[in-house]
Amino acid sequence: MVEPGDREVAGQRLGIPESLGVSTLEPGQRPPTTPPGRQVSIRVQLLDDVTEVFDISQRAPAKALFDLVCVHLNLAERDYFGLQYQNPRRMMVWLDLLKPTLKQIRRPKNTILRFVVKFFPPDHTQLLEELTRYLFALQIKHDLACGRLTCNATSAALLVSHIVQSEIGDFDEVQSFQHLLHNKYMPNQDALMDKITEYHHKHVGQTPAESDYQLHPAKDREGTKLSLAVSHIGLLVFQGHTKINAFNWSKVRKLSFKRKRFLIKLRPDLNSAYQDTLEFVMASRDCCKTFWKICVEYHAFFRLFEEPKPKAKAVLFTRGSSFRFSGRTQKQVFDYVKDSEFQKVPFERPNSLTPSALIRLTWCLRVLMLCWTFSPSFFQKCPTDKAYFIAKELLTTERTFLKDLAVITVWFQAVLGKEDILPDSVRTLINTNYDPVYQLHQAFLKEVEQRLQEGRSNAHIKGDYQRVGDVMLKNIQGLKQLTSLLQRHGEVLVELERSCRASQRLQELCREFEQQKVCYLSLNMFLLRPLHRLLHYKLILERLCKHYPPTHQDFRDSRAALADISEMVLQLQGTMMKMENIQKLLELKKDLTGIQDLAIPGREFIRLGCLSKLSGKGLQQRMFFLFSDSLVYTSRGMTADNQFKVHGQLPLYGMTIRESEDEWGVPHSFTLFGQHQSVVVAASCVSEMVKWMEDIRMAVVLVEQSNRPSTDLLSTKSPEEGGVEAESEEELSASRSSLERQSAQRGNTTVHVCWHRNTSVSMVDFSVAVENQLSGNLLRKFKNSNGWQKLWVVFTNFSLFFYKSHQDDYPLASLPLLGYSLTVPAETENIQKDYVFKLHFKSHVYYFRSESQYTFQRSVPLATCCVVSVVLSCCL
Repeated sequence: MVEPGDREVAGQRLGIPESLGVSTLEPGQRPPTTPPGRQVSIRVQLLDDVTEVFDISQRAPAKALFDLVCVHLNLAERDYFGLQYQNPRRMMVWLDLLKPTLKQIRRPKNTILRFVVKFFPPDHTQLLEELTRYLFALQIKHDLACGRLTCNATSAALLVSHIVQSEIGDFDEVQSFQHLLHNKYMPNQDALMDKITEYHHKHVGQTPAESDYQLHPAKDREGTKLSLAVSHIGLLVFQGHTKINAFNWSKVRKLSFKRKRFLIKLRPDLNSAYQDTLEFVMASRDCCKTFWKICVEYHAFFRLFEEPKPKAKAVLFTRGSSFRFSGRTQKQVFDYVKDSEFQKVPFERPNSLTPSALIRLTWCLRVLMLCWTFSPSFFQKCPTDKAYFIAKELLTTERTFLKDLAVITVWFQAVLGKEDILPDSVRTLINTNYDPVYQLHQAFLKEVEQRLQEGRSNAHIKGDYQRVGDVMLKNIQGLKQLTSLLQRHGEVLVELERSCRASQRLQELCREFEQQKVCYLSLNMFLLRPLHRLLHYKLILERLCKHYPPTHQDFRDSRAALADISEMVLQLQGTMMKMENIQKLLELKKDLTGIQDLAIPGREFIRLGCLSKLSGKGLQQRMFFLFSDSLVYTSRGMTADNQFKVHGQLPLYGMTIRESEDEWGVPHSFTLFGQHQSVVVAASCVSEMVKWMEDIRMAVVLVEQSNRPSTDLLSTKSPEEGGVEAESEEELSASRSSLERQSAQRGNTTVHVCWHRNTSVSMVDFSVAVENQLSGNLLRKFKNSNGWQKLWVVFTNFSLFFYKSHQDDYPLASLPLLGYSLTVPAETENIQKDYVFKLHFKSHVYYFRSESQYTFQRSVPLATCCVVSVVLSCCL
């Protein structure tokens, strides 16, 4: 044992000067004076496995000991931690800070308390101090080594790979193998050596949504063995290592225990499939009470704004437990550490562990359940395996894709057949390149539907629904034989555009067709759909292969299909990029007036969006278009299609750019200095300003490297050269018209949506968007309505398109999503349903419910990516 006089303070070991710290239960105060009486030495094992000895009075409450430990560590965010010990019944329990230590620990000389993490917050960024994050990382590493993390072998191997990365750096085959031989990070590590080194080599930063809560054994009324756990979101139920249910705090009315029975009383819900009170049987009354106390503390810490007040003591008798939560709530901790003025000491953690990546990784395991919770059907009979939902995603998106192909092969050709104006060469090009692809996918959809039909009877028991890799392999091998046709789809787009230029009537016919409801996107988008579908297959197969273990019956076929589709994507990637750029330039040409030829060889589209331009009349909203050679600015005109009128062009060759907020007093403003003129513009926010400035600077560098001066885009002289920009009252009136009054197709184009939502998108965003498209059923609810409406929803081109069913030929309505925000409904909104996310822009609010955990899990992260930056994908 280390003598008190010779002990090295933990803070000093970690390079921190000695400090008195701050008391936990009395913010801003020094630790309370120790009560008089005989001193007792208590041993506490810290998270770095060093045991320290602390002297306290016999009559001192446990909070005095806890404060001494926190002061010793110079720990400010101490309320996330606690002291644990093993009671006489060999159960690990928390030290009650309100009671004297010696009334809880009968034999202090033979007891070692453990200073450990007690509460895991929902987001690691809520930990403000580097020391706190370091201690959390130590806790995670320790739990993994002890086998206390309830996660599968893949997740455990991934965690260990990040620990190894932090300790020895980048992958080296010999060094990594030797390090794992001499360091044990988890039980059964030898069996996972290959998996760990594989992850260390790739250092993949994603994990499955598994759980690592401390589980408490229990049984339901039927005697089924289960485990209970508690987290910041509520109570969780596990069967083995699989979470089968979750009860949010908002749904729980009361928690109680009677002897060995743990009772959860739920709030009334007419749509609920189970009874008002759930009952679980635990090993003993002590186990039941221990778990109940943990639930009380978690609920108070994460749900309350301030520490609960103590109840008045009963005069004659008491009923039930008097236990209550003591200490600050998470909100109080966060506010105190954020606003306090105590001296924050720089903390240099040891080089042996980098906590940031490890914490982020394990937070995925601990708290991804904030959103990914199971629906309230306690012993559900429907398949829960991820492979089923991946196969279902394949089915739903294939239905939409086949309808998109029909737009070209059936609907468009029917329109062209009424008038003989399309050149025979172009007609033959369309027929020979799209009809075989359409027929192949018709047969493929029937096979997938047949395979998934089996899943609706007893396939979830047999596992037959997982056999989709063989069907995918067969279809992709058929597609490989059509590679030459797919390569010519870009040629179809170019030739059709040339024919439209040569024939005014054909151009009008194509525009009339685009106004039909069945053509819910631009015609050119449908022409490129077969190329985009290859990217969707690749993503689906990657998820499937990642989910299957190598021993699975469908693994070999899925891997072979993935190899084939990856080869096709690589082969056609150049064609895809070229055609996406041409398609976007042709689409923008329809939205612009006063411009010559936009889609010339060598020109690339980079970004479009709203900026405010400073002129003699003040700040005026303008739509800017950044190309690889020029920056064009426009205002919304009064044409039949609400086209944007070009006002000026700034060549990029020789342009310089600088921030000018201080110079002009306009927030988020910057100045563009051209060879002949300069323009001051302002973005809507800092992030928009940064995006524009980065893209413009990149474009300037590229055009100067090519040493190619800009081409004049304008068909007439810019009205702004040498004078103040002129703008009519009609144009001003048009700029204020609402998005909702536009025609369905033209009003929902990206240009018009960006104009009304005051945002921007780049070509990179468009490329990501075509990779991520989804279809499926969603329940929709408006802000002030009571019921939910079931709809077939297609997400594509930054919009949600709503149908009554997947058999409908055209959508009933659409919702452009650029500029929308995505959140999970708050408790005050009284949305007592699972898998619900909320989309809102100004006063427009929509609620959507997905039908399963997997579909919701696919929706929220990518939905957030879409709404905040651009692409809402995989929300179905």
